[in-house]
Amino acid sequence: MKIIILLFLFLLTAKIFAQNNLTGIVTDTTGKPISHCTIYIHDLKRSAGTNIEGKYILKNLPEGTFLVEFRYIGYIKHSELINIKGDTKLDAQLNEEVVELHEVVVTGASGSNMINENPLPLSSIDENVLKESSSTNIIDAISREPGISQVTSGAAISKPIIRGLGFNRVVVINDGIRQEGQQWGDEHGIEIDENSVDHVELLKGPGSLMYGSDAIAGVINLIPSSPLPEGEIKSDIMLNFQTNNDLLNGKISNEGNIDNFIWSIRAGGKVAGNYQNGYDGRVFNSGFNELDMDGRFGVNGKWGYTHFNISFFKLNVGMIEGTRDSLGKFTREIVNSSETVEKKVGNEELKSYELFIPMQNIRHYGISNNTRLYFDNSIMELNIGIQQNNRKEFADPLNEHIPGLNMKLNSFMYTAKYMLNMNSGWMPTLGISGMFQSNKNLGYEVLVPAYNLFDIGGYFLIEKDFEKLNLSFGLRYDNRNIHSSGLYLNPDSTYTEKPTATVKFEPFENNFNGFSGSAGVSYKFNEYFSTKINLSRGFRSPNIAELGSNGVHEGTFRYEIGNNTLKPEFSSQIDLGFDYNIEHLSARLSLFYNNIENYIYIEKLNNYLLNDSVPDPINPVPAYHFVQGNSFLFGGELNIDIHPHPLDWLHFENSFSIVKANQSGKPDSIKYLPLIPAPRLLSQLRISNFQFSIENFQIKEGFAFIEGDYHFAQNEFFKAYNTETATLDYLIFNAGIGGTIANQSGKKIIKIFITLNNILDKSYQDHLSRLKYAELNIVTGRNGVFNMGRNLSVKVNYEF
Repeated sequence: MKIIILLFLFLLTAKIFAQNNLTGIVTDTTGKPISHCTIYIHDLKRSAGTNIEGKYILKNLPEGTFLVEFRYIGYIKHSELINIKGDTKLDAQLNEEVVELHEVVVTGASGSNMINENPLPLSSIDENVLKESSSTNIIDAISREPGISQVTSGAAISKPIIRGLGFNRVVVINDGIRQEGQQWGDEHGIEIDENSVDHVELLKGPGSLMYGSDAIAGVINLIPSSPLPEGEIKSDIMLNFQTNNDLLNGKISNEGNIDNFIWSIRAGGKVAGNYQNGYDGRVFNSGFNELDMDGRFGVNGKWGYTHFNISFFKLNVGMIEGTRDSLGKFTREIVNSSETVEKKVGNEELKSYELFIPMQNIRHYGISNNTRLYFDNSIMELNIGIQQNNRKEFADPLNEHIPGLNMKLNSFMYTAKYMLNMNSGWMPTLGISGMFQSNKNLGYEVLVPAYNLFDIGGYFLIEKDFEKLNLSFGLRYDNRNIHSSGLYLNPDSTYTEKPTATVKFEPFENNFNGFSGSAGVSYKFNEYFSTKINLSRGFRSPNIAELGSNGVHEGTFRYEIGNNTLKPEFSSQIDLGFDYNIEHLSARLSLFYNNIENYIYIEKLNNYLLNDSVPDPINPVPAYHFVQGNSFLFGGELNIDIHPHPLDWLHFENSFSIVKANQSGKPDSIKYLPLIPAPRLLSQLRISNFQFSIENFQIKEGFAFIEGDYHFAQNEFFKAYNTETATLDYLIFNAGIGGTIANQSGKKIIKIFITLNNILDKSYQDHLSRLKYAELNIVTGRNGVFNMGRNLSVKVNYEF
């Protein structure tokens, strides 16, 4: 017995103290070592850098098979799958960058893999694209990606649309945790600062298998920067100024990795005035200010990792109403002798950073943990998060400091999965995920009832890599319960939960459940050409606004009425993908067809005289209610990048995206679905990775581009009751230049990014801009408010 115990202790000690290290040398095609190259293992969140001899080392790693990525600016990213056991060596040779569509690494269900080997319709946006952009929020930053659009309410508020579907049909994941913040609202943006995001992964299709209800359109996975190599500490300062709305944007951060204890601390903020365009001048009350803070700390080891994250987001934003006087000038409500009157907005108010009512005040708090544990032949992953979202709207000039709408949403999210690595190469995964939610109304105005939500879902997924062929199959079942509280009106117009003669919200309890799944295959014919096909089924339960709303939705120009008899939506989608990459040409084609049962949409109500139904005479906006029907969407995206020999540094990049969306068996007035983006063609001529010297300085990693962004006319819209109107086509031109300034020894000093958007100051309205439906300007005859005009952005980034 003693011998057995001693043998067990010996094996256990050997397992604990066994060292798994990965070492190697990184060179270019001539054999010259590449220093400061980053080596990154996504699944371990571990990284290393090469020294002056091109050598690197990653110590104390778990035993297993991992995808290792090598990346250095100016060279094609290189990825290689390797089994790490004991002292393992992996050298890499990097080629100068021409195209890298096929080398992009994405986060898979059971582990990272290359994008053309994953059967799902995925795309990725890297850190360089985000840094070069002159966006005002994270959704604005990613909306250039084909298939991704945004519903906007001015410069600060953007909601993502994936292939024509948005709101609660898109799940946003931030560092492994889904973001929950009243996303059912048109004017409710995403409470995440774009400066906290390193890169973005996009799933363009039902993601219900992994993420449950609400991922019926797709998933936006926002990923922060990877931990630094062991022994490194870095600080970073970024400043950005934009001329159109006098935006000031800045952040400061510090991160490090000492003995595999990692940390990251970041603080940032923005302040912006009223944006302007050629038709409206400065758009009154379109300014905003924002404050963001977040931190991460954790431990990496051969057993895996555990990371804790905290975040705080504060946004104050004006709500654009677009009211005007008889001269076409913007007006605002003021108090005069205890009454409200309309007053012309003065030039000082238009040029200031001050916000006026109506306005929103949003606070979002989050704390989460990401843990991954590695065993002999299996992996356990657990992500848990707690968030609180407090959204206040101020709209009464007589009580301008008292929020009318005041909603507090508390959410607890969890995901857990167990991955088994079988000797046969099959990778089965068992997972569970869900959410608890509670929403309360604390203001004197209410739009949606207080409610409690509980959902849970379990899934099974199995994957297999046959070298050229990759298979994936999964099945999931979800159940969601929504319990809504009743609310009633007292004789003095205050609200109570005790029943009275006047009902604001009838109490109800609904239960929604359903199956979802995915089955796909990718095949690599050769090093140039690959294809993929995926079949998926998505599930979405109606949200609280669709079920129970009853009131004026400030900022949306409508009175919304819910319907608690709605059924859950189910989608069935097929995706086809083709990738072709040769030395001087790359192309990617993605096609899809999506059939949705019980599609929920909003429709305007008419009274018996066929005029707008106006339930609230004090706030006379038209009424809308939620209805549903069967629909189908189809379309796709095409990317073509031409880089002719011998001008490999010259790129002619083109992308085209289109979505068609119809309701089955409906007349022309309601045939087309609302909020469907117009077809879009984006063409960019780009010079990459140039360098030159000026006296005592070098310009490295330089880039310059000029592009045309053409949005086709949208004449397929939801016509009934003037719910939507047609949108004209428009073409805007953008340009940019930037690079890294270094001293003669090559040490980087500062990075500069300069972009000029809408060079010709084109006045236009995007089809997904909610400001299209603001009041008519009786002087010009133009409806609504137009999008932002010419904007020069200067961004400076200093690392030390």
